[in-house]
Amino acid sequence: MTKPLVAVVVGPTASGKSALAVEIAKKYGGEVVSADSMQIYKGMDIATAKPAREEMQGIPHHLISIVEPTDSFSVNEFKIKATQAIEDILSRGKFPVVAGGTGFYVDTLVNNTEFLDYEKNDIRARLEEKAGQEGIAVLYGELKAIDPIAAERLHENDSKRIIRALEVYYSTGKTITEQERLSHLEESPYRFCIIGINARDRQVLYDRINLRVDLMLEAGLISEAREFFSMPVSLTAKQAIGYKELKPYLDGHCSLDEAVERLKTETRRYAKRQLTWLRKRENINWIYIDSKSRDEIINEAFEIIKSFE
Repeated sequence: MTKPLVAVVVGPTASGKSALAVEIAKKYGGEVVSADSMQIYKGMDIATAKPAREEMQGIPHHLISIVEPTDSFSVNEFKIKATQAIEDILSRGKFPVVAGGTGFYVDTLVNNTEFLDYEKNDIRARLEEKAGQEGIAVLYGELKAIDPIAAERLHENDSKRIIRALEVYYSTGKTITEQERLSHLEESPYRFCIIGINARDRQVLYDRINLRVDLMLEAGLISEAREFFSMPVSLTAKQAIGYKELKPYLDGHCSLDEAVERLKTETRRYAKRQLTWLRKRENINWIYIDSKSRDEIINEAFEIIKSFE
């Protein structure tokens, strides 16, 4: 029996993933499943570039605005909810289109990663508290001693994944490296057509990022950032780009222009990290957007999907 086909649209921030996913869903009678680790949070709309209602064009979107910013959300929870959404879409005769820039989320879904089952406990909360009091460098040192392979793969400031790796170890007695080895033993029940959006000329992407930040500011990003900092939020939510870069301005420590430039710089750096992650994947069908019209990009995506049918 042929496995059901699932389209996946990946690429760096501001490349046009959400818009292309909607066009694919319109063409094939589909629905979109977000694979963005920040768009899951309620109220964090402008900074995370959630597609507006008019941008959705009537296409149902799943896994957007489902968690309070005060709550943590793990990649395991994403895997479970994304699979449930895909099964629901398929059961209604629709075509699932996954769209997102969080590479770890996409990898987990495509590789059918199975996570060790353990009861909810307060380990993550205690690790987050320790990170806040002593600094993430202390936890990174713990991880290096416990699981040097995982530590080597992670940036020393990647608090979310450092804490996740330690949580797995302290909850199960197995390192996350061993867990990942055991987790890829069962194939996915789906066939994935992965479409990647990129630009050969890096400046094309940077120009799109700079424009997006400008549009975010026009849409009210400053007010959203003030609201964000007025409430307690989880360590996971704090990773979102778009708020912390504006904090010095909100606190009166720099000008708005300086804060905006910092935000653009950090967003460009994030895009580079996304591309570094994606380039290591061998099963991506790339579309390069340089000098291509919107219709050309859409039609190229349709041809890629057609080759999988």
